[in-house]
Amino acid sequence: MLFRSFTGLKNSIEIQNVVLMYSPDNPPALDHINVTLPRGFTVALVGSSGSGKSSLADLLVGLYEPNAGMIRIDGRPMNDYDITTWQKHIGVVSQDTFLFNDTLANNISYGSFNCTHADIVRAAELAQADRFINQLPMGYETVVGERGYKLSGGQRQRISLARALLKCPDFLILDEATSALDSRNERLVQTAIEQLDPNITIRSEEHTSELQSQFRISYAV
Repeated sequence: MLFRSFTGLKNSIEIQNVVLMYSPDNPPALDHINVTLPRGFTVALVGSSGSGKSSLADLLVGLYEPNAGMIRIDGRPMNDYDITTWQKHIGVVSQDTFLFNDTLANNISYGSFNCTHADIVRAAELAQADRFINQLPMGYETVVGERGYKLSGGQRQRISLARALLKCPDFLILDEATSALDSRNERLVQTAIEQLDPNITIRSEEHTSELQSQFRISYAV
């Protein structure tokens, strides 16, 4: 089968009658779910623990395929697309942020190609991370330690958000990104999300258009 290359979201993502079962011995994690995620909108998925919010995010990322039903991207079945090209257009900030034992600059730029230092700084500014980074002795060249243990939880989340924004994704998934933070750091991360200007450009390459045409937000709380 020849898969199509995904080049950008034009209209919407449609989740149609989707069922997801991790095991035939357990109840469905998702049971005949129907959701439309229009381009240009923020969609909040609200529910108790275990209600399937993260499962839906995992389906959208392509980590699992539904047992029944279909996900359509701009009217086409998701499995018509080359999954690697689809995933390049998604940014994810989850509750458990993974950072490498490397510099802050390299952690932010992980997964992004041909980005400049100015691009990295711009993404950090948008994620409300630039101020604390510049207060460190080595700035963006500071090595954060295994899994980022030298940073606080709120700092790690802001680095994760900067990493996601640097990709200029069509679709940004925030999966309980602030649930493990104290109130001060939760406000900082939430402020970073709320203050994103839809008319700014993050990446400096000519082919990268404004953020407004690049990403849409869905998050689980």
